[in-house]
Amino acid sequence: MRFLTGLQPSGKLHIGNYFGAIQNAIELQNKGEAFYFIANYHAMTTMPGAETLRANTYEMAVDLLACGLDPQKAVFFAQSAVPEVNELAWILSTVCPMGLLERCHSYKDKIAKGFSPNHALFAYPALMAADILLYDSDAVPVGKDQKQHLEVTRDLAGKINDAFGKDLLRMPEAIINETTAIVPGLDGQKMSKSYGNTLPVFGEEKALRKLINKKVVTDATPLEDPKPTENSIILALYKLFATPTQYDEMVEAHNRGGVGYGQFKKDLFEAYWEFFRAAREKREWIMANPGYVDEVLAAGATKAREAAAQVLARVRKAVGLI
Repeated sequence: MRFLTGLQPSGKLHIGNYFGAIQNAIELQNKGEAFYFIANYHAMTTMPGAETLRANTYEMAVDLLACGLDPQKAVFFAQSAVPEVNELAWILSTVCPMGLLERCHSYKDKIAKGFSPNHALFAYPALMAADILLYDSDAVPVGKDQKQHLEVTRDLAGKINDAFGKDLLRMPEAIINETTAIVPGLDGQKMSKSYGNTLPVFGEEKALRKLINKKVVTDATPLEDPKPTENSIILALYKLFATPTQYDEMVEAHNRGGVGYGQFKKDLFEAYWEFFRAAREKREWIMANPGYVDEVLAAGATKAREAAAQVLARVRKAVGLI
């Protein structure tokens, strides 16, 4: 079983990214062949500036390795290090109906947020399909809101297979994790950089402690009174990091009263800080060893291109490119 996951380098990693995608992806590297790439071609559609893209790509590589991605178990590379993906995307584009692209909600969402309606943003589903199909991926973990991406990929693979040969491209399946934690932002909305309500995975202790203390929204219930547990942002976040026993104890303390939100925020910070302790230590080691990330990505790119070359060679032959 070959798994594939791509992540855009959109800035500092936050806990919504971690619990929404990265934690599950890292677990999959122990269940089969895992191909993980940093989607820097995709990032170009909404991220102007070479220095920003370069820095974000490197930082994402550091963060993923720190969080547990193991280059001995997984093939880890930058999307742009495998140029074959662009040729396959072009071939897929020749069978891709305009209507299929027009129905993709991600393009509409980006335009609604004010991004420039460029061709790359409109045609990204073909590149995304190439990302998946180029490595003979069997399964791709996606959130419920990304299921459409896999449907487009399967549509394009089917059209190529119908036109040029049965089983020419492997038909991938979506892995939708129904138990993925819903991570609220510090203000109670969905955690998102666009809302400015994120809690980073990595950062300086004093600044992060202050962030939780100042930005996690609470009500005005007096210290001595019981605190509401329904829709509690503190409890929702604490549950991600604490043991079941610790979580139950905090719920009990909310119901009992006599404990202020300041203490609950302190407990939240301690659980969060401890949860990512090993990741922080690994990140410190990576940053102290310059060149390690480049070596990992270069080795991953070599393996990825070997796999990609096999798929592209049979597709080129089948479609008549000689």
